[in-house]
Amino acid sequence: MRLGHENLAGIEETVRAFGIDCGFRRADEITVAVEDHQVLDLHRTAELARALGEPVEVLDAAATRALINSESFLGAIAEPGIALVDPARLAWGLLEACRSLGVRVFEGTPVAGLSRDGAMMSASTGTARVTATRVALATNAYPPLLRRVSRYVVPVYDYVLMTEPLTAEQWAAIGWSGREGLSDAGNQFHYYRPTDDGRILWGGYDAIYHRGNGFGPEYDVDHEAFARLAQHFFQTFPVLEGLSFTHGWGGAIDTCSRFSPFWGTAHGGRTAYVAGYTGLGVGSSRFGAAVMLDLLDGLATERTSLEMVRRRPIPFPPEPVRSIGINWTTRALAKADREAGRRNLWLRTLDRLGLGFDS
Repeated sequence: MRLGHENLAGIEETVRAFGIDCGFRRADEITVAVEDHQVLDLHRTAELARALGEPVEVLDAAATRALINSESFLGAIAEPGIALVDPARLAWGLLEACRSLGVRVFEGTPVAGLSRDGAMMSASTGTARVTATRVALATNAYPPLLRRVSRYVVPVYDYVLMTEPLTAEQWAAIGWSGREGLSDAGNQFHYYRPTDDGRILWGGYDAIYHRGNGFGPEYDVDHEAFARLAQHFFQTFPVLEGLSFTHGWGGAIDTCSRFSPFWGTAHGGRTAYVAGYTGLGVGSSRFGAAVMLDLLDGLATERTSLEMVRRRPIPFPPEPVRSIGINWTTRALAKADREAGRRNLWLRTLDRLGLGFDS
């Protein structure tokens, strides 16, 4: 837990030091129950968090609705000291920070292959070759350059909507004066964030895998997913009926079976990699990079001694079993949400094996 808090503080300090305009601000994170069985689940989560020293507050339905006015909210837990940020503006700001430090960045230059070339590493593009003594791979959901990584990662598509700016009256109708980060506690969950220009970002629920690790811009727009999100938004906030959505988009998440990143090295330690953030990379990618650089430098540190660094997740099976298993799992998770959280034999088996599928 300490390393996690230090990581967040490091992000905050970097944003401040380089003057990155990304809407970074500290705020509570609130997870709401929208079904009766989720209330007990959140109580258990709070007990576990408190046992680890985290000051999590449990809210009943009335207290939750006093913060954010929605009749669908049956209770919640609130975790203080989290942060909200616009990830695109953060990425752009970090890019400029790197350039200010003399880093050369070549965008729009796909790397087709990576190989060892004597004492050097060689990255080949369609028209050129770049050599270096060491390589740090952070390819996220993109097709990995190392075949071994593809066993552990599947690209899963997630979608979001952005509303038009709310009026003062609309904000007053739903409360949310603390502008906390919100998510609900379902297997197929939504996440929602206020923006610094008065909009609401609303995303999640669908986690769509395309057979054969399908990946590309053709999957970035899914009008059926957008329609489901809009329907769920107005079910949660019916008082906002008539509010327009100005933007909708999607993207791939590098999902692994344990929902957290994993690390490794290749080419005799000259290459290090990290992947598998499973939708949580905005905050944890800084920590992931620090671990990766420790490995690349051959350092034994507190970070590299962690069990999550030393162990890899269980790999996904090859196709067609991969698609069949993911489809079974998504259907089973949806069924569990409809049936008071009851997990069928398939989900219980995955639980025992330490396997999962999520966005």
